[in-house]
Amino acid sequence: MTRVQDQEPDKQPLQQVENPWIEGLKTIVLSGVLAFGIRSFVAEARYIPSGSMLPTLQINDRLIIDKISYNFRNPDRGDIVVFSPTDELKKQNFKDAFIKRVIGLPGDKVEVKGERVYVNDQPLRENYIEDKPNYNFGPVTVPADQYLVLGDNRNNSYDSHYWGYVPRDRIIGRAVVRFWPLNRVGELDPTPQYPASLEKK
Repeated sequence: MTRVQDQEPDKQPLQQVENPWIEGLKTIVLSGVLAFGIRSFVAEARYIPSGSMLPTLQINDRLIIDKISYNFRNPDRGDIVVFSPTDELKKQNFKDAFIKRVIGLPGDKVEVKGERVYVNDQPLRENYIEDKPNYNFGPVTVPADQYLVLGDNRNNSYDSHYWGYVPRDRIIGRAVVRFWPLNRVGELDPTPQYPASLEKK
């Protein structure tokens, strides 16, 4: 007669129940790390505090700034860029980022005269500015690895015609989308109508 051994049911390891406070804290920390990573390297939200980019950008507009594409290409003429204060601006105690439009690329000759902006002796067709510039500037040649930027509100913008150029390494990213207010949500004009000979250098 074969003896049947007593069999005990399989013992399952007890599942440890984690404190909900710790679980919540982990979620918050992970979310924070992901948000910091995205904000630092991919994209971030910014708001417009002044009227220097009118009419394109209005006070309190909320924008998404693309921080990754300039890792693979240089800024183009017409890009609306966010940048950290230059050395000259730091001397004036500016600490917050600026937002302006790229007008002059490295090596460009830029001049403002007769209420027009000229790049390499060709007038820009600018359908995005508030008013024609009422000042003269230049001619200047943009140094290597630097950019000349102007506000679309030409006569009320503290920009390159006051304090100089933006070094390439100060540019944080490119403004690509407005997400607030809801009635003006959409992509920012990525291709201003410049003469064909100026569109790419």
